[in-house]
Amino acid sequence: MNLNAFRDEAMSRGLTRANLDPDPLRQFEQWYQAAIELALPEPNGMTLCTVAASGQPFVRTVLLKLYDQRGFVFFTNYHSRKAEQMEVNPRVAVLFPWLAVARQVQIQGRVERITSAESLQYFVTRPRGSQIGAWSSPQSQVIRSRALLEAKVAEMKSRFGEGKIPLPDFWGGYRIVPESLEFWQGRDSRLHDRFLYSRVDPVSGEEEAASWRIERLAP
Repeated sequence: MNLNAFRDEAMSRGLTRANLDPDPLRQFEQWYQAAIELALPEPNGMTLCTVAASGQPFVRTVLLKLYDQRGFVFFTNYHSRKAEQMEVNPRVAVLFPWLAVARQVQIQGRVERITSAESLQYFVTRPRGSQIGAWSSPQSQVIRSRALLEAKVAEMKSRFGEGKIPLPDFWGGYRIVPESLEFWQGRDSRLHDRFLYSRVDPVSGEEEAASWRIERLAP
């Protein structure tokens, strides 16, 4: 099915409680795979919102690299502005704006660093240029010119030569542990379908995994 036909069918069919997966991670998987198969630009691009200690929110686009039942993982410099903000306030929100197919997924939760072993496992799969870039960029810091950045890249290339590039100790992954996920399906006349999954944690002392409450929201 081409992009326009998929969008038209999705908007016509809409979302109902009956056709939602009870697990929001599996529901996300369905929509995410559809975005990939339809060749949407940067289907893993997600707008990340963090809040500074002053209360000022900041947004930027980061790339989803891994996800499973534990949450959604992206990578960054631990000295970047967003990392500093997340250390102060670990509560974040992200948005997947798949507007070409009239869909959005909004996720709220908290972030936690993944282990160095997990970060290394991903780092070694990155293109060599991206590995050099991680070592070269003092992310979010003021620099006088691009020439200084390019000089740092040249320095790192010389330093590592043709050998393996190690994982920087100032770079790695964060996992967003979701507490709520909202699936938005566009419909005609702005009567969109919205469903909110909210985490319901087990009673203290019980071993059952958290379950999810599903509610329809007005558009």
